[in-house]
Amino acid sequence: MTDGEDGLGWIGAADLERLAINSSPVFLGLLNDTAHFTVDISAQDKAVAELSDGNGYRFVDARSVTEILSGPDSGIVAQARAQINWHNRNGFCAICGGESYMIRGGQVRKCSKCEVENYPRTDPVIIVVVSDGDRCLLGQSRRGRLNRTNTYSALAGFVDQGESIEEAVAREVMEEAGIQVGQVRYHSSQPWPFPSSLMIGCHADAATTEINFDDEEMNDVRWFSRDEVAAALQGKNDTLNVPQPIAIAHHLITAWVNGG
Repeated sequence: MTDGEDGLGWIGAADLERLAINSSPVFLGLLNDTAHFTVDISAQDKAVAELSDGNGYRFVDARSVTEILSGPDSGIVAQARAQINWHNRNGFCAICGGESYMIRGGQVRKCSKCEVENYPRTDPVIIVVVSDGDRCLLGQSRRGRLNRTNTYSALAGFVDQGESIEEAVAREVMEEAGIQVGQVRYHSSQPWPFPSSLMIGCHADAATTEINFDDEEMNDVRWFSRDEVAAALQGKNDTLNVPQPIAIAHHLITAWVNGG
């Protein structure tokens, strides 16, 4: 929820009672010595309607809102979204099946039967721009929102247990594009709370160049020249689009175009 302009919308404890919001609040942290919480009201239509009706608040999709928020506010949204998702998915114990409940301000869930404590998970995902010099490798997943469009992005995939970041990059690029990679360089990271990923951004050097992509997972994988990608970043390429600045892929691609 935003304040109707370019900041987050906050309400007080008295508002929760007035609006009959019965979801358990989850502690986010202290801001200016004031405790801040997140509450899931997605199923409480009356509260949503009242907050939206002439109160200056506006509800915006979590993927879109980060385009208008500051960096710190975007981080709060990522934390809140990930924690709400985790609680919604973990109402029962994975060990005995007993019902679990929040403790420690919602940072932990405890089983009501076996009393085991469970903590929020974060799933590491590598995302990589592979280059052979003046070309970079971009693809289009069959499962993603880019499918059957002219938008191409960096290759990405989850890190397996027991894998290093470098090994995950090499495996994912081979699985998705049939390309072997050499040196892998870390660039930056981004929380991606859909539902609970940490994107680990990398650049990698191609050791081979012949593409043999997995057509069950990928719709297309191609090499693009630096000039083609630079034009796409400027919105001047009619045949290629790249992800918007909300996504780490945009920044990995931009860094490569600029020689990074």
